[in-house]
Amino acid sequence: MTDELYMQRCLELAKLGMGNVSPNPMVGCVIVHEGQIIGEGYHQKIGEAHAEVNAINNVFSNFSETAPALLKNATAYVSLEPCAHFGKTPPCADLLVKHQLKKVVIGNTDPFSEVNGKGIEKLKAAGIIVETGILADQCTYLNRRFFTRIKQQRPFIILKWAQTANGFFAPAGASQQWISGPLAKQCAHQWRTEEDAILVGKQTAMIDNPQLTARNVAGKNPIRIIIDKNLTIPSSHHIYNKEAKTIIFNEVKTDVIDNIHFVQMEDMQFYLAQKIAFQLYLMDIQSVIIEGGAQILNQFINANLWDEARVFTAKTVWENGIKAPQLIGDVIEHLQIGDDELTITQHI
Repeated sequence: MTDELYMQRCLELAKLGMGNVSPNPMVGCVIVHEGQIIGEGYHQKIGEAHAEVNAINNVFSNFSETAPALLKNATAYVSLEPCAHFGKTPPCADLLVKHQLKKVVIGNTDPFSEVNGKGIEKLKAAGIIVETGILADQCTYLNRRFFTRIKQQRPFIILKWAQTANGFFAPAGASQQWISGPLAKQCAHQWRTEEDAILVGKQTAMIDNPQLTARNVAGKNPIRIIIDKNLTIPSSHHIYNKEAKTIIFNEVKTDVIDNIHFVQMEDMQFYLAQKIAFQLYLMDIQSVIIEGGAQILNQFINANLWDEARVFTAKTVWENGIKAPQLIGDVIEHLQIGDDELTITQHI
């Protein structure tokens, strides 16, 4: 097997941590001895053991007494540079040095200032051969949320909406009308388990009374984020239930009542998208899905604050309504989801 195949396995493992490790990156590790995988692991949950720890423990679990000798002649493949600092867990670079691995092959260097190159330096100083840049683009893409947060000091922002075949987003009046089908809804609920938060504006919360949970699939609920300048959404609406932590950006008060966090902002009519993005960064929210309405979506588009858009287009045609937002970006995927077409666009 080649370095690329082992690194591909690291990526498959890393992805298993999706939705459970934020604001940490997803990382996978594979340990190889004479062409055989002898141990593997991934970062499973924030605050718990990193990928390298789980992989080395897996070697000991598989080989017990002979594990130390095997590790001394083994190569560790890891999708992101081993950490070199004490965070919630000890440095993984130190662990690899302790077990005297022969070689470490790395997908990406870690842009986090506490790591950035320091893990590689520790390994090399201990006489370990280090190779970097294996499947680097794929490793970067997997951790695009993490890299966006570290490099741009804001969360990874996903825009999501459904539109009719002729480009309408919602009815003209203040009424609720579903556009996409049940499979699209299932897909959207799965996405909610994978991201930290979901955001809607006041109008969407008032008209649709959404729950903003992942109730149709297995997985955690995202943090619900609501824009309600004057706190006019009735407390009887679903967003006030106890299903998930809820943050309400407003101009009235800052308070915490059970799972509801009121966060006061000044002058919400100015630079709202930028203010929200920075607040979420300060709250360690690494990714957010913005589901509407059109006004909020357009504010983020006009502020150039988005990374990915996921748009369902139905076969339905309406005579009139609110026009869907317009995007300029690179279409990276077209998928058929039931009767709807899903277009995924990347910001350029």
